[in-house]
Amino acid sequence: MSRYVEVVDAEALRERAAQLGEAIAADYGARRPLVVAVLKGAVPFLIDLTRHLPPDIEIDFLSLTRFGTQGRVGIALDVSVPVAGRDVLVVEDIVDTGLTLATLRRIFTARGARSVRTVALLDKRPRRIVDVPVEYRGFEVGDEFLLGYGLDWQGRYRNLPSIWAVMDFPAFRDDPKTFDALVFPTAARSQRSRP
Repeated sequence: MSRYVEVVDAEALRERAAQLGEAIAADYGARRPLVVAVLKGAVPFLIDLTRHLPPDIEIDFLSLTRFGTQGRVGIALDVSVPVAGRDVLVVEDIVDTGLTLATLRRIFTARGARSVRTVALLDKRPRRIVDVPVEYRGFEVGDEFLLGYGLDWQGRYRNLPSIWAVMDFPAFRDDPKTFDALVFPTAARSQRSRP
């Protein structure tokens, strides 16, 4: 078996983002939710998703940080507009333990949001600790380490147009150039030809 498996290709990602966007637009009807993307991983999904939402929606961003030995979630960059009385749609790249999403839902509810819903590109149910609702989900995935389409390792690979599973993480960590050659074949050839 290959060390790397493309689990969702670029076309499937675009198609699913369109389906989710259309479902969200239909569910909200005339209401316009505040769309809040969790940085940085959700950005590619946000772009594809919002192309299928009404043009007058408002988009904002939020960045989270973990601190302490228990992995508590804190806000590194907060939304720039009040959420009181608003419908909030949280855009996540991946929901795994549910802890981050549960914290976000609690924060927005405490701030007076009328409703808080979530659209997640990926749902990693095998890792769930907190049973948190995900109203709109793109794909259910296993417990593999994933890269691409916003998902990164040390800040790299977010720009891949598809999502890849790393089946042997220690081998990947020790030699990421093997993966680079697979997903960026032109770049790998040009680097080998440099003096």
